[in-house]
Amino acid sequence: MSTLPSLRQLRYLVELADRLNFRQAADALFVTQSTLSAGIKELESVLGAQLVERDTRSVRLSPLGAQVAERARGLLASAQDLVGAVKGAAAPLSGVLRLGVIPTIAPFLLPAMLPPLRRKYPDLRLHLREDQTARLLERIDSAQLDLALIALPYETGGLIVRKLFDDEFWYVTRDDDPTAKLMQFALKQLDKGNIVLLEEGHCLRDHAIAACGPRGRDIAPEVEATSLPTLVQMVEGGLGVTLLPEMTIKAGILKGTKLLARPFAQKAPSRTIALVARATTPLKRDFDLLGDFIEEQVRRGTKAGVPALRRTGTTGKRNGDRRKS
Repeated sequence: MSTLPSLRQLRYLVELADRLNFRQAADALFVTQSTLSAGIKELESVLGAQLVERDTRSVRLSPLGAQVAERARGLLASAQDLVGAVKGAAAPLSGVLRLGVIPTIAPFLLPAMLPPLRRKYPDLRLHLREDQTARLLERIDSAQLDLALIALPYETGGLIVRKLFDDEFWYVTRDDDPTAKLMQFALKQLDKGNIVLLEEGHCLRDHAIAACGPRGRDIAPEVEATSLPTLVQMVEGGLGVTLLPEMTIKAGILKGTKLLARPFAQKAPSRTIALVARATTPLKRDFDLLGDFIEEQVRRGTKAGVPALRRTGTTGKRNGDRRKS
């Protein structure tokens, strides 16, 4: 019987494939470079093929090594799902649950949601990771995360998607802006040449542009922010106006500023907050329970102001949306 590679060896190869740097890969794995190098050589010996090309200045995978690394990702994800299946047989929402959350949700929803979640599920150990949507979904696919809270529309491929609630956009400007006197703001009044948005890579940027409808196609902001707090500072500094999700406003992001937020006069543009997981996840029960819990918090209302958010009423469906952020 042929000797099979170990999961440890495969994990070494995948980490090296991601970083193409022995020192960085070793640090990420909490091993020494010599241990990592020996593990890669053991894997090459087991498979009888060279997987990594090394010289004094660079590291690259051979074509075969790239193929092995890609298949190794699937094997590692399956192994992680096996562990999850055993965990899932225990009490619901107990033990470690690795949840990813995008930056435009995490600081505005989690502070109000986590205390009641701990009270209801005291045995749950939630490991949180805040990151942009693309990287969170990569970690979902590779089983480095179990679930993620993201905003739609976004390309989700074959993931399971549960739509939780709609988060409407509001118009935000300085209090000395004449438009701030309006109690409601009409989308057609938006000066697309004066809008400030987040930089490329943040899904909220694309959602805000999409919220502008046909007018949004020509929006190319000259000033871009790296984060929502920076975006607020830019608008307060007179660099333009912006659109912010209701969640952030209700959580107090404008507190202490000279900015005012106005709802839209007609049907408000919005993004949809959703929970996603791999289609093969063994944690479907936890996925459903966490979705139920968040929806219940929306119904009851939280200190983050979630009562004003609208539930979508659409749950547990595969999402076929292929639009990218």
